[in-house]
Amino acid sequence: MLKSLYINPDKCTGCLQCEMACSFENEGVFNIAKSRIKVFDFHHAGRKVPYTCTQCAEAWCLHACPVEAIKIDAATGAKVVVDSLCVGCKVCTIACPFGTINYNVDTGKVIKCDLCGGKPACAEACPTGAITYIDAAWTGLERMRAWAARTDTQARASH
Repeated sequence: MLKSLYINPDKCTGCLQCEMACSFENEGVFNIAKSRIKVFDFHHAGRKVPYTCTQCAEAWCLHACPVEAIKIDAATGAKVVVDSLCVGCKVCTIACPFGTINYNVDTGKVIKCDLCGGKPACAEACPTGAITYIDAAWTGLERMRAWAARTDTQARASH
């Protein structure tokens, strides 16, 4: 059973523990600038929303990479950057429609969420449960489609 990150923005307090845990897990430092998950601050709405790679099925990043440096981890299903193959061309950053792949100036390579090998540090560090690691069938596009269909049905019934 594949798992994926599920983010519930209603539970996010903006504490940035996910960013700190991610940067420490992946870079060995507590530095939110080096995190692979970001907490967006919607000032006008007064909301904070964590966001990272959704490990999408389309994998535009993987298909765009000219040196095939992005591979699928067989155990987690995550699209991972193989540092030894990455040439830092940034084509994947352009291909990703969600902007969740970043260039690391220190290494000259790109970085993105790799689900921490199946034990995401961000989910473990989140004190409110805004980020959880759950069965992939309960996240992603199919869940959004089901919600949209239910909302549409409810809207039609109220007219």
